[in-house]
Amino acid sequence: MASHRRPKPTSRMRVTVLTATAAAAVALTSQAANAAPAKPDIKDVKSQVDKLYDEAEQASEKYNGAKEQQGKLQKEVGDLQDQVAREQGTLNTLRDGLGAMASAQYRNGGIDPTLQLFLSADPDTYLSKASTMDQLSSQQAESLKQIQEVKRTLDQQRAEAATKMVSLESARTELGKQKDAAKGKLAAAQKLLNSLTAQQRAAIADQDSRASRSNERPNLGDVPAPSQRAAAALAAAKTRIGMPYSWSATGPSSFDCSGLTMWSYAQAGVNIPRMSQDQANYGTHLSMSQLAPGDLVIFFGDRHHVGFYAGNGMVLHAPKPGAYVRYEAIGNMPFQFGVRI
Repeated sequence: MASHRRPKPTSRMRVTVLTATAAAAVALTSQAANAAPAKPDIKDVKSQVDKLYDEAEQASEKYNGAKEQQGKLQKEVGDLQDQVAREQGTLNTLRDGLGAMASAQYRNGGIDPTLQLFLSADPDTYLSKASTMDQLSSQQAESLKQIQEVKRTLDQQRAEAATKMVSLESARTELGKQKDAAKGKLAAAQKLLNSLTAQQRAAIADQDSRASRSNERPNLGDVPAPSQRAAAALAAAKTRIGMPYSWSATGPSSFDCSGLTMWSYAQAGVNIPRMSQDQANYGTHLSMSQLAPGDLVIFFGDRHHVGFYAGNGMVLHAPKPGAYVRYEAIGNMPFQFGVRI
């Protein structure tokens, strides 16, 4: 029976096939190596950068909140420590008075046993036994009652100060966390921008510059401000047009979003909270149709951006890193509600 197996290729044929395969592989590798790397798409990069800037602003507002909480706690701890020092001074004075009583008793023939117990190494044990008070003179009893009250207050203040110190440490930790988060987002955005060519970066910068220039003198209509303070705050904000956005800045030469609104209202003699989320709850909420110049405008679901309503559908705000205080159409951001201070 005839065999159906294929004849084995000769050695020369195998060499030829292998050589052709290797040559093709080398050619493909060479083409891949010589191919120009794909240029990053400028629109895609700008979209990613804007998203990172938005996330940086969210972290910035959280940082502002943690910083404000830290400052508040530091003041409370300082006040408590001052109170503790005063109460300790009062306690020392009262104890010195009892010491003087003991000295007088000693000179007159001996110290009252109950007074001697109080002045021992463990006076707290004595103070807890109020039944012994009737063994003392009225003057001694009154002094001991004062000491007991002062010491109770002192212990409460020390415990409260210790609790505040724990909260302060937590605030400091949160402060560092949000600072790192914001800086990380800004660094990531800069890295993306650096991936572009110089020409592409210039194009993005020109877009932001044109956005600022195109709204320098918008038609703001003639609707009056709802109050003198709102008018004064908006007027102050207008003097900051062209000032740069700066992370966690409160002016007068650079701002983040809530820093601008806080600074501007301060110029009108009104102190409003630091964070956009707190500013959102500081006054009366308004729908878009109720807005008047000088009202605050809150954007995004988590309320991390705030600006001024300037009139005729325009807001005045500190937009984002790399941009400047400027006017912008209110529809460019997700409107939540207005706030009338």
